[in-house]
Amino acid sequence: MSYMKLNIDKPVQFISGGQFISEVKWQHEKRVIDSYEMIISVNETLYIEQNSIKYALKPGEILFIYPGSMHRGYRLCNPEVSFYWFHFTSHDVVIGDEMDQELMMRIRTQPEMSHMITDIYLPKYSFPIGIERINILANQLLDIDNSNYYTRMSMNYFMTSLLIELSEQTLTYTSSPVKSQDKTEANFNQILEWTRIHAFEGISVSDVAKKFNYHKDYLSRIFKLNTGKTLQSYLHALRMTKAKELLTGTPLSIRVIASRVGIEDEKYFMRLFKKYEKMRPTEYRRAFSKTHLNRL
Repeated sequence: MSYMKLNIDKPVQFISGGQFISEVKWQHEKRVIDSYEMIISVNETLYIEQNSIKYALKPGEILFIYPGSMHRGYRLCNPEVSFYWFHFTSHDVVIGDEMDQELMMRIRTQPEMSHMITDIYLPKYSFPIGIERINILANQLLDIDNSNYYTRMSMNYFMTSLLIELSEQTLTYTSSPVKSQDKTEANFNQILEWTRIHAFEGISVSDVAKKFNYHKDYLSRIFKLNTGKTLQSYLHALRMTKAKELLTGTPLSIRVIASRVGIEDEKYFMRLFKKYEKMRPTEYRRAFSKTHLNRL
């Protein structure tokens, strides 16, 4: 499946957007545009062809139209067909034929690198599992677009946020489309997401194994095979990444920060932090905290 890689050091440039609704049978006209278009199907089926490839977009499915691509409707759509449409441009786009699953997994399992990642990944066609979140952002974007803000930058950032949300869902469910996943891969994705969500609650490898009815040694082998790192090191990476955010962004004590990331033993937290960051938590705070904090 073709995909786009966008660099978002700068936001994309929002051009226009809206929600199309037809009360009668309707067919998309033939056209070629010089921008990217994001189409989010809302109601009924949208029949659209891009460069001789036919798509029947059902509600919740998303298609990107690329600049210079001939696209048109290839059959009449039923009355009440509806979809969101958003036109945008970007300064740095790479089109690829196949998403690199190994790269996707590395991104997902290295939370310590999240602040350095400036690329997002958008499949040409997808049906994201969290379409409700995408629809909410689409509605917010349209509301902002019609609110006469004094700066158009608000739309650029909202459009970028919408694309980031789709990219996040794409990375969370690495195979695209999701329906093609086999049971083992889908189950591993559930394990990865559950661990990420509950990492700061003090869970252990044994807790994860119990949750998904695996022996902890077997689960660790599966995790290492899929990600190249152990489940324990993934938990540590999540906790250390969060700890660094709290150290530089809050005045919380080391003891409280340790507890916030799921480690009740303050001394163990300090040893673990030094192992991963090559410095003590207090040294990290002094070196990287530049935010002015007020205490009440």
